[in-house]
Amino acid sequence: MEISPFVLGLPKVELHVHIEGTLEPELKFELAQRNGIKLPFDTPEQVRASYKFDDLTSFLDAYYDGMSVLQTAEDFYALAMAYFRKVAPQNLRYAEIFFDPQAHTSRGVPFNTVITGLRRAQIEAEQQLGITSALIMCFLRDFQPEYAMATLLESLPYRRWILGVGLDSDENGNPPSKFASVFARAKAEGYLLTMHCDVDIPGSIEHIATVIKEIGVARIDHGTNIVEDPELVRLIAERGIGLTSCPISNTWVSDGSKVALIKQLAGEGVKVTVNSDDPAYFGGYIAENYQRVADEGDVSNEFLTQLARNAVDISWAPAVLKAQLRGEIDSYAEWA
Repeated sequence: MEISPFVLGLPKVELHVHIEGTLEPELKFELAQRNGIKLPFDTPEQVRASYKFDDLTSFLDAYYDGMSVLQTAEDFYALAMAYFRKVAPQNLRYAEIFFDPQAHTSRGVPFNTVITGLRRAQIEAEQQLGITSALIMCFLRDFQPEYAMATLLESLPYRRWILGVGLDSDENGNPPSKFASVFARAKAEGYLLTMHCDVDIPGSIEHIATVIKEIGVARIDHGTNIVEDPELVRLIAERGIGLTSCPISNTWVSDGSKVALIKQLAGEGVKVTVNSDDPAYFGGYIAENYQRVADEGDVSNEFLTQLARNAVDISWAPAVLKAQLRGEIDSYAEWA
């Protein structure tokens, strides 16, 4: 995909990227060799060719299988730094990054190993690349709520490194209400709240209503099925609850990019944003996702700029950093 100079240079904020989903095949092979793990493929190209997802479940099978190479703090550091280096030329300025500790602790990798590796990369990325970031700890919804609660308690010694909590993995048969008590405890501990409400799944609109009205999230990941209920659309517009849409990944797990819904929701005053999700698997980092909106939506540069401003507005960055990011975006828009 050819990225326009405007899209490439636009200062960007990423609010929906899974760090485990940035594991490119080349790094996967490098880490496998380091850790003595035999992969069922001979080349990175064979790995990419195997990515033939047609729904969320088929994607998750490959996603969790790929994590087996992540064993040490050095591995998690390498994973995160590879992501930061990839997006630095795309002018990513700030990211709130999902990580899935249960995907690692469930296979014997300690929580401390995961978070210390990621934290080291965050510090170096800010120092060396000028990218500021924060971590959002996600619970896996296909595990028991008790495991999520135990993970929440295990995270508390690292509270200063974790900005909020989320909920991801297979939503089918795992509604948000299953984890209501975990999120209530997380909120009491000072964590900010978000949840995945994936596109085009059974019960999607009911799940969205639950996370807004009962659980009280600050924003919703994916969530474009909210158009099925105009009253909910009005509600999130009034409350400033944003949506973190991921156009390229949508094309892999649903019937299209949902760019038309992004335009519709933006026109109705919703703070909708553009993000990359699992870019190593879906073939597009944040600039490619902006370009997908530009190409398919036939939108103006001002519309793309507004998406960038939306991301700042619904981010959980400190007020001083938000002001800085808004200033960068406004100056760029005037100059460009």
